[in-house]
Amino acid sequence: MRKYLLPQNGNFYKANFHTHSTISDGVWSPQKIKEEYQKRGYSIIAYTDHEIMIPHPELCDENFLAITATEISTNDNESVITNSYLFKKVYHLNFLSKDPNKTTFPGWSKNYVWLKQTLPYVTPEMEQRSETRHYDVDSINDIIKRCNEEGFLVTLNHPAWSIQDFTDYSGLKGLWGVEVYNTGCVVDAFLNDTTQPLDDLLRRGVAVSPIAADDNHNGGDNAHDSFGGWTVVKANDLNYSTIISALEKGDFYSSSGPQINELYIEDGILHVATSPCRSVAVISEHRFSRVINATDSPVTEAQFNLNPYFDNMLLAEKPVSSPYIRVEIVDEKGYHAWSRAYKIDELK
Repeated sequence: MRKYLLPQNGNFYKANFHTHSTISDGVWSPQKIKEEYQKRGYSIIAYTDHEIMIPHPELCDENFLAITATEISTNDNESVITNSYLFKKVYHLNFLSKDPNKTTFPGWSKNYVWLKQTLPYVTPEMEQRSETRHYDVDSINDIIKRCNEEGFLVTLNHPAWSIQDFTDYSGLKGLWGVEVYNTGCVVDAFLNDTTQPLDDLLRRGVAVSPIAADDNHNGGDNAHDSFGGWTVVKANDLNYSTIISALEKGDFYSSSGPQINELYIEDGILHVATSPCRSVAVISEHRFSRVINATDSPVTEAQFNLNPYFDNMLLAEKPVSSPYIRVEIVDEKGYHAWSRAYKIDELK
């Protein structure tokens, strides 16, 4: 029996879930962002301006969807003996709202609005919500929990740029995504995030997905921080609730180059169809991994027998904690694509 891991039907919509406009510290206006990204085939932008959540219904039409969102930051003021921001660990989180009209969110306080140009957008409704944030797992988990309850998808942003390690993110719960690629970080100082935080969280049972995004500001030394990483959503239409539902179900993949055109499993055989690439790999929570490399011509299709993987589950002396497989693709230029992780009950 064939089971599609990416939906068989629907349309592919290219999205950037991390962008900054003139409302915070970006150079492009929300309208300019729409225009420039549409030229490159994008249909969805999450406007994640710092510490402020502004709906953009005026930008939405049959070919473009603006996701209501924000990025918050929490600094570790006790981790260093200097006041320099360069030395501080930080939690940066994106909140994507399931409600397009949402303007407030857990953890908000005017005290955290650090950009003067953002202050005019603070409404009386926002002012009624004033909270304190702390750099510790319990405090961040409390914010994530309440965000989930209030209808947000939460992403942990650029953990490598944030100078974070296992002790900072391993205890987080309720995350929807973690950035494995952030264009702004790559062009800024080559602080390219890796899949290590993703796999660390997956192995601890957190159902988190890999997100590739730009984090674009389009100014200064980072004027070329757009169009480098994106997420591709498979959905029937470009309706706000339809796209949010697809994100919740995991009907998407992320990329800095390659395409995943088809992904399904049949009789224990995983089938992957891609744009021309150098390699296609299956990665799991233990040392079961498989890779198909290009030889005389690029790889565009790959099949993997997962039945030995399922057999390993039966042979284990104790139940395997949080088993999963995910697909990772590398093209000839070294760019990657990442599927989300699929658990055993989705595969069998």
